[in-house]
Amino acid sequence: MYIPVIMIIRPIPSGFSLVELSIVLVILGLLTGGILGGQSLIRAAEIRSVAAEYQRYASAIHAFRDKYMQIPGDMPNAGRFWGYQAGAPVDGRDATCGSLDHTAPATGIATCNGDGNGRIDGIPLTNVYERYRMWHHLANAGLIEGTYTGVSGPASVYDTVAGSNTPRSKAEGANWSCLWSGAVLGDPILYDADYGNSCEVRANGTFAFLKPEEAWNIDMKLDDGRPAYGTVLTYKPNGLPNCATTAVSATAEYRLQETTKACSLIFLRAL
Repeated sequence: MYIPVIMIIRPIPSGFSLVELSIVLVILGLLTGGILGGQSLIRAAEIRSVAAEYQRYASAIHAFRDKYMQIPGDMPNAGRFWGYQAGAPVDGRDATCGSLDHTAPATGIATCNGDGNGRIDGIPLTNVYERYRMWHHLANAGLIEGTYTGVSGPASVYDTVAGSNTPRSKAEGANWSCLWSGAVLGDPILYDADYGNSCEVRANGTFAFLKPEEAWNIDMKLDDGRPAYGTVLTYKPNGLPNCATTAVSATAEYRLQETTKACSLIFLRAL
């Protein structure tokens, strides 16, 4: 007698088991934590670099003064050492050389003189070029790395271009700029202080590239941790609304609970 054989085909399970899913989630968590931890370490290194950069540039500026008896950028006889990019070979400011812009960048060591008044002029239109020639002079002297155009960027006579006419900071989006502000009293944006020839690390356009806690950290390492006192300052709230708590110097503090990038830093009397 023929007895049919009935085969029961069981479906093969598809998908992941709970154990497998748990393993995947653990791996994803470890990867995410590693990425976030790595980003934190990178940012911490960037913040440390700001203080190191300032100290390096300050040392370069002082070494330049010791060697040439002049301030870089303001140096009235720079052409005697490195040749003249344009204009007559005379000491002091030359209008032809001073009026060069992004269409005539320095391509070697030939440069322009400053006017020798002891200031890195950056606001008066006639001498605004000194803030860019400063980096060209320092590079010519072998005191900083890089090559610099010595002239303004394409946007205007006040256009700083990171890595081109000013040094790029290792902190993301920031660059260095130095100029003379002198004694400031009652300004709506700057705290009262004798700024002299000061240097600033900032982002183009918005200026802000540091969280207040990061700015405080740098300020504490180099100065007093207060945004309106000492030799490391930031802007009043009219300038950077979320960096300092008030425009009153005596009570101003960094907004340490602010989590956005709201600050830049000014280093007084750096030159």
